[in-house]
Amino acid sequence: MKRYFPILVFPILMCFIACRSGQNQIPKYEPVDKKVFDEIAAMDKTFFDAYNNCDLEKQASIYADNIEFFHDKGGLMQSKSELIEATKKNICGKVSRQLIEGSIEVYPINGYGAVEIGFHKFFNNQEPDAESKPSKFIIIWKNENGTWKIAKVVSLH
Repeated sequence: MKRYFPILVFPILMCFIACRSGQNQIPKYEPVDKKVFDEIAAMDKTFFDAYNNCDLEKQASIYADNIEFFHDKGGLMQSKSELIEATKKNICGKVSRQLIEGSIEVYPINGYGAVEIGFHKFFNNQEPDAESKPSKFIIIWKNENGTWKIAKVVSLH
């Protein structure tokens, strides 16, 4: 019996491992609500077109008045005017953002809005040889009477 033990146990063990490995895989993202996904993807594009073209007025119109911007290196900013001023000083004419195609996930938040999660890259023309690595972002969008506003941002680099 000892001689046949490995022959009997090995297939059972392999079957067990194969069955368990499927339980830990991350499922492919599918939008929960395609309409909300499309609206947020369009707002992402609108906002970052304004960001890349230094349209500070457009950016300000998309930020909620009580914006909270969490940056892993810069900390928390809670002033819309200070955020716009920092963008004017540090971003305009220097930095551009590129969304990593296909990386956006959008999840509706009942009675509030939606959360957007994705990856993007930033390019600084002051450092043309610097490598731009994809970084994660999270944006909490608030729907105010049919108008989407950025309420919170978590920017990770």
